[in-house]
Amino acid sequence: MEIKVYNDWDHVNKAYHKGDKQVVLAWDGEYRKGDIIEFGGLKKGCFYKIKVDAAIEESLILTQEENIIYTVPFYEKKTSYNPLAFFGNRHYISVREAYDHEVKAYKNLALNPFDQHDVIGVYPHASANVETRGEAVFAARNAIDGCIATRSHGEWPYESWGINRQDDACFMLDFGRPVDIDKIDIYTRADFPHDNYWIRGKLEFSDGSIEQLEFTKHVDEPHVFKMKKSGIRWLKFYDLIKSEEQSPFPALTQIEVYGREHA
Repeated sequence: MEIKVYNDWDHVNKAYHKGDKQVVLAWDGEYRKGDIIEFGGLKKGCFYKIKVDAAIEESLILTQEENIIYTVPFYEKKTSYNPLAFFGNRHYISVREAYDHEVKAYKNLALNPFDQHDVIGVYPHASANVETRGEAVFAARNAIDGCIATRSHGEWPYESWGINRQDDACFMLDFGRPVDIDKIDIYTRADFPHDNYWIRGKLEFSDGSIEQLEFTKHVDEPHVFKMKKSGIRWLKFYDLIKSEEQSPFPALTQIEVYGREHA
């Protein structure tokens, strides 16, 4: 395995390190627009623990790619990240093969702070048919990054999935492999009175089953839905009906999907 840091314009390495089952790259220097962090020599269909920055939580990912390209976010694209991420002149990046107990553990199967908007083949991955004004602070990936601050909207830590007032808004979460689910926690944004909230919605699963959801006006606590699902590869969150309050702005702060790898 290897980690390379370089700029997309000239491909000159800023930092590089390689290893067998684990690579830790600590380097001095500043990121510039166009910088790329490349994780290479990975095995398709394998799980990895990956940390792209000291200020971003480590992720457990499944990759179907041998190389993962991570574009360092700048300007508007960085507004959904901790301001300390990719900042300064000393950085820490790591990747290792996931331990067996980490893969088999009961966990939040949706969590992936490493998720990127336009990258496929790395899971779990969030996407949607609409994101408010195409802005980073309203991207689908925000709903699986681990931040559950619901009392405001906009820049980190209040990033969310925003639906741009679209009645047919649909959020998709792709696990990249079959998983078994027993609980789903949904944090709806609660920046009242700016925000509205959903009173109903649906979850559709890859096995064809559909769960009808009922919501109330929560603030800090998640909406908790217990259900048994086996061998699920993806889910959709859609048919979202907002309350009669005046605001046209309901949004999803976080979705947590609890369970295990499918036996």
